[in-house]
Amino acid sequence: MNQEIKQFTVSVYTENNIGLLNRISAIFQRRHINIESINSSASEIDGVTRWTILANMEEDQMKKIIGQIEKQVEVIKAYYHTEEETIYQESCLFKIKSDLLFEERQIQNIIKESNARIVTVNKKFFVLEKSGRKNEIELLYRKLSAFGIMQFVRSGRIAVTKDEMKITEMLAAFNN
Repeated sequence: MNQEIKQFTVSVYTENNIGLLNRISAIFQRRHINIESINSSASEIDGVTRWTILANMEEDQMKKIIGQIEKQVEVIKAYYHTEEETIYQESCLFKIKSDLLFEERQIQNIIKESNARIVTVNKKFFVLEKSGRKNEIELLYRKLSAFGIMQFVRSGRIAVTKDEMKITEMLAAFNN
């Protein structure tokens, strides 16, 4: 019986050790699953890193991958969640020629409509920051592309769960 392919957000709580990223990405690679995005940051517990990984697969595959991730010595706990179970955002930066900001009225309207924020302006370029869902960022990208984008970068997904995760108590015990 074939399951449907879904997008999953994986949260991995880990010690921050060299080589772990390679081993975890190899777990996905061996199953021919592409990682859509990956973000690494501090977690709510001092000294513990949280990775947020976004990937598309069947839930059975996801369960096996979580099991493999948790076998890594440095991994404290790994979870997976569906789109409906998470609150998530991405962030991006656009670098655009400054003259467009002053000469193209439409650019100013695009900035206002998209709730983007101007981070810096100088004689040669300005930088816009936008946080939101992937589709919001892609829409802004399409609109700004018509005017020319000098540089563009987008972060990986960052996410929190709608339900309480019991990781805090587990991590506190781990740290003691």
